[in-house]
Amino acid sequence: MRSRIRAAFCLACLLLIAGCAANAPIATQSSRVPAAAIDESHRVTLAGNVPLPARSGIDEGAIPPGTRLDRLLLVLRSSPQQQSALDELVNAQQDPYSPLDHRWLTPEEFGARFGAGNEQLAQVAGWLTAHGFTVDEIPAGRRLVIFSGTAGQVLSAFHTELHRYRVNGAEHIANAQDPQIPAALAGVVEGVVSLHDFRRQSEIRTRSLLDAEPEYTAGSTHYLFPADFATIYDLDPLYSAGTDGAGSSTAIAGRSNIDPGDVATFRSIAGLPANTPAAIVDGTNPRLAGSDQLESTLDVEWSGAVAPMAEVNLVIAASTAATDGVDLASAYIVNHAAAPVVSVSYGSCEQDMGSAELAFYNALWEQAASQGMSVFVASGDAGAAGCQAGGDSMGSQAAVNGLCSSPYATCVGGTEFNEGTDPAQYWSAANAANYGSALGYIPEEVWNESALNGGTDLWASGGGMSVVYAQPEWQAGTSGAGAANRMRAVPDVALSAADHDGYFMVEGGTYWIVSGTSVAAPAFAGVMDLVVNKHGGTGQGHANPGFYSLAAAANSPFHATGQGNNSVPGVAGFTANGAAYNLATGLGSVDAALLVNGWSAAQNNCSRFGLLPVRCRPPRRMPILLDQP
Repeated sequence: MRSRIRAAFCLACLLLIAGCAANAPIATQSSRVPAAAIDESHRVTLAGNVPLPARSGIDEGAIPPGTRLDRLLLVLRSSPQQQSALDELVNAQQDPYSPLDHRWLTPEEFGARFGAGNEQLAQVAGWLTAHGFTVDEIPAGRRLVIFSGTAGQVLSAFHTELHRYRVNGAEHIANAQDPQIPAALAGVVEGVVSLHDFRRQSEIRTRSLLDAEPEYTAGSTHYLFPADFATIYDLDPLYSAGTDGAGSSTAIAGRSNIDPGDVATFRSIAGLPANTPAAIVDGTNPRLAGSDQLESTLDVEWSGAVAPMAEVNLVIAASTAATDGVDLASAYIVNHAAAPVVSVSYGSCEQDMGSAELAFYNALWEQAASQGMSVFVASGDAGAAGCQAGGDSMGSQAAVNGLCSSPYATCVGGTEFNEGTDPAQYWSAANAANYGSALGYIPEEVWNESALNGGTDLWASGGGMSVVYAQPEWQAGTSGAGAANRMRAVPDVALSAADHDGYFMVEGGTYWIVSGTSVAAPAFAGVMDLVVNKHGGTGQGHANPGFYSLAAAANSPFHATGQGNNSVPGVAGFTANGAAYNLATGLGSVDAALLVNGWSAAQNNCSRFGLLPVRCRPPRRMPILLDQP
């Protein structure tokens, strides 16, 4: 009876998979799972997947075996041949001399070409159900299986116990050993994204304004309002020409719903046109979830403030016992191609992330690139000490945000306005009708308001060198981008993120001033919406090749950061000296009009801007064509 039930379930899985890819040709794939029955006695260990914070905590013993673990994410790997072809395709999609230039895939086409085949998926699903798990979903990209079960079933299938740990006074759960899987599945299974509850971090510094109608210029403090941002970063010429984000959209990954009334109030005060955001709930609705509500509201308000007519889609997923809602929301966004622009304001220390977590985000962002999606991720708020949260009092090691260190993400750092001794040359003495008071571009330095510079905690632009990813070709020709060790350098770009001139927002009916790279990422996503708008609503894919190419142009749209550093107590950081790139703010902030109006040339004219070697050349071999059978 049990075998008949399992066979029926696997057939149902296949029907679901076939339905998801009904409109996509399915490439013939040889199975990477042996046809014989899976031998549970021959296993391999998925090394590097015990969370580091748990190792330093106090082990308080195993959790009850009946503890529910819903919506776990099993990451599947492409074959070496598929991965090679995908890498070539993503390069060709950014090459104006390639027939595949800007020919984006749908999620179903991606899954058919680069995901696991039907037989592989059925074997993996069958193995999970044999251990009592429920397979909830196989997303269209065919490189994830979402499944649910209990701690006891995790022990049975993956041979690891989940324990309670006390870390820095807080209680967490985490796997005590690296997971194991049958050797027969090793060719297709990368691992479980997480078996712990150490959450992605959102660091926002806030202070409320009690005034019913606050002064956006108050003494020596200048609060950033949408009109100020548009003046400083040169958006007004775009708005005047009708480039306002119409036809584009941003998808924001969140863990909390929002009150649409807050967004309406913010837009009304700012003089922005009405434009109600959409909330897309993946799974259980987390509703209004504490501090995450502030993050979701901030991201929605400020991506929409920069591109006032773009659609804003907040994709929210509740965290479960061992899966972060940010991971689930990000997977939904990419596998549903929810928008041509993506914004994520959360992060995790790259060294603390397990190998499966890193593989999940790198694969997800490369899938997004192949589908014409541009991903923007905050670099973090603890300066060079990326394993700490912004607000900690001491850093322990140099590190970067592992959600943005993937070469397929644009990592957004933070700058701070440097008005010198005469702020009056940059700010008017009173607010205009739209509450703007900035007079033009303001020189910038590295954002650093941490204890090293007289504060009380870590509060500075995240940046440094990845210890995981090699330096991408499009970054290799940029002076200051870490040529010495040939590793991926972050951030890529930056915008104002300092409390020095914080951003205005509305949440819970209260006026707030906020700071951090959590603001810079959605704001830069809004700039990318203007690029998409300029191109008729067509997504532009991975933005970094274009950004670095434009930075090498005679009329670069980037403001190279002149001075400052992101050193924090305990960790020496990196200094800006006006070079084209630095490891605290990347290429710097942007003149949006130059970027948007120069984007076509950067994409289509190789000789004019002397683009980097990765672009404008034939691929080493022709990648998989979109119309192959």
